[in-house]
Amino acid sequence: MTVGGGAAGAPQAIDPKKIRLYGLVGSVLGIYIAYLLNAATGTNVFSLVGAVAAIFGVVWGANAVRRVCAYGIGTGVPSIGMLALGMGVVAVLFGLNLAEQIGLGILGPIIALVYSMVFGFIIGTIANKVIKFNIPIMEEGLTDLSGAGTMAILGWSFAVSGSLAYNDMVSSVINTGFLAIIFICGGLAILHPFNANLGPDEKQDRTLVNAVMVGGMATIATGVCSILTLGLAAGVLQILVGFAIWYYFYVWFFRLVKRDAAAVVGTGMLPPSVL
Repeated sequence: MTVGGGAAGAPQAIDPKKIRLYGLVGSVLGIYIAYLLNAATGTNVFSLVGAVAAIFGVVWGANAVRRVCAYGIGTGVPSIGMLALGMGVVAVLFGLNLAEQIGLGILGPIIALVYSMVFGFIIGTIANKVIKFNIPIMEEGLTDLSGAGTMAILGWSFAVSGSLAYNDMVSSVINTGFLAIIFICGGLAILHPFNANLGPDEKQDRTLVNAVMVGGMATIATGVCSILTLGLAAGVLQILVGFAIWYYFYVWFFRLVKRDAAAVVGTGMLPPSVL
């Protein structure tokens, strides 16, 4: 099995269906595990599991970005990442609110996920059929991106709020302004990997390892937010976990960069500029 490059269609060693399955199962189960552990122990320290769940969504989304944008969207790489997170914010708020309105708050993540993927498919259809992008996997890609963005937003929002209740989410994430941090960090984790690795030597494994690395950095950021919403213990624990993820995958990413580079050389000091 070989890693794939960045030609149209984004050849890959790991089938996108498998990554979609891992992203779906990992993010949904992770959020519910975090919720149940918090409820069972009467604490909020397990909220960090929500942040880990978000990273499953990030990998799912980053792979969708590389598949769609490998067709030559170019400057659309950042745009499609922001679109994913925008759809995610709408879906999370809709899903959690609707679940509470029907008296089934525990189903909020499921409702949000289903809504987001339907939403993404509609946007992808409009992009292909109306705007005429004519990208063969646009509908599939935006369905994946919307679902992945929703799980990333929800996972990190849970890590900050420690709750799936709509009012708690609004109070801890939106009213505090921490949603902006989650949005930007989540968007970077999904869009940046392909943007950073694109070119004829883009490889799926290097791009996705980069996604987890940036996801770890996002977890550090939400950990800082959690200190103010959940307390010192929960926040610091989340920061430590985020740092461990970032460091491990940074070393892995650097190893893959050296593997794929034509040459690794020391440039020394830059020469003095001539005015």
